[in-house]
Amino acid sequence: MESEAIHSNPLGTEPIFKLLMRFSIPAIVGMMVNALYNVVDRMYIGNSPSLGANGIAGITIAFPIMIILMAMGVLFGIGGATLFSIRLGQKKEAEAAHVLENAFLLLTSGGLVFLIIGQIFLTDILVLFGASQEVLPYATGYLRFILFGSVFGVTSMGLNHFIRADGNPKVAMLSMFLGAGTNIILDPIFIYVLDWGMEGAALATIISQTFSFIWVVSYFIGKKSKVKLSLKALKPEWTVVKLIITLGIPPFTLQIASSLLNVILNKTLIAHGGDLGISAMGIVHSLQTLLILPVIGINQGVQPLISFNFGARQYDRVREAAKLGIFSATLVIMVGYLATRLFPVAMVGMFNREPELLELGTFALKRWFLFTPLVGFQIIAGSFFQAIGKSKIAMTLTLSRQGLFLIPSILIFAHFFGMEGILWSAPVSDALATVVTAFFFFRGLRDLEKKAARI
Repeated sequence: MESEAIHSNPLGTEPIFKLLMRFSIPAIVGMMVNALYNVVDRMYIGNSPSLGANGIAGITIAFPIMIILMAMGVLFGIGGATLFSIRLGQKKEAEAAHVLENAFLLLTSGGLVFLIIGQIFLTDILVLFGASQEVLPYATGYLRFILFGSVFGVTSMGLNHFIRADGNPKVAMLSMFLGAGTNIILDPIFIYVLDWGMEGAALATIISQTFSFIWVVSYFIGKKSKVKLSLKALKPEWTVVKLIITLGIPPFTLQIASSLLNVILNKTLIAHGGDLGISAMGIVHSLQTLLILPVIGINQGVQPLISFNFGARQYDRVREAAKLGIFSATLVIMVGYLATRLFPVAMVGMFNREPELLELGTFALKRWFLFTPLVGFQIIAGSFFQAIGKSKIAMTLTLSRQGLFLIPSILIFAHFFGMEGILWSAPVSDALATVVTAFFFFRGLRDLEKKAARI
């Protein structure tokens, strides 16, 4: 009976390529749309005559704080959605609803706490994170408004994971389209027409997040959801809260590591490249986001294929899924990489065309992206171990580029070679992380072959 159940599931029978497309494309679209918030803000701010390079620097300084805010949504959203899925799989819908209620409380409360702490210590935090006196007003103007939308931003992001777990990835994707689309429309109106500057960009984001919040909450109190959110039954249960946090810690840790990396990078850039260096790397990071997020979408698509077939002991399909995932990720990132090689000036120019910034941004783009094609392999191969239940190896490999290689490289290379040393730290880290990842990955594939031989 167990064998029949396995083989009746399309994850165990349908062609891997077909399944990868089915699972990855909605994830890619969702990731790209979600990224548009920050990227579009930088584009409009950078091209504003009154904001320009300092505006880009301001939003770049604010970005690590926004990552921490997103990390909170990931902690309670992914952790809660995982537990929610388990309870649904166990056919315990009442308990699943209870998980949803606890996660909703955690998300809204977390956003509120972040708002209060952020408003009280905003200036001190921004200075600590690398804001110069010239850039500080721009970063403050943007982030002070962004913080007012903390509850809406964190909650909508977190509940989107629950919508997917409820079996409606298209609805989750539409909520992202709603938010990003609203932001794209409002940004030029608030920044250019009404001349509201950094505050206008932030206000556009808040309104967009509010619409997304209304959308996701309406879903869970409406007719479409399998599990309803009862706003009258919101009561924390510490056992559930503990489980949600435990399950959400790994992705949360990755977000915090990313925030730490950005803080260290910004402070090093200030020392060796000034505000212009901050602005240039802000543009590079926006382009890097656009390159890497499709890979993350492919990763989200390949993980359930690897996990299911590993559990079903169909190791040939596990290897096929991993290899196809790596090939697809590398192919996708190569397209973006070639664009940065062929049209670097045009790509930087989308954000700002001030001669000095255009020159430094183009130079930074060419150096920082030198070994970017390797990142596709790093992400898929590292997550391979997460998919087969070896979370410690997965965490180590995922954090290796940022924590083990990139941060030390930035600090060491900057000391000896200044701004150019900072830019060389990325390709060196990519190369070293790839070597380490390859060692573990190919050893993991050999272990699979041994297991397959014993069947």
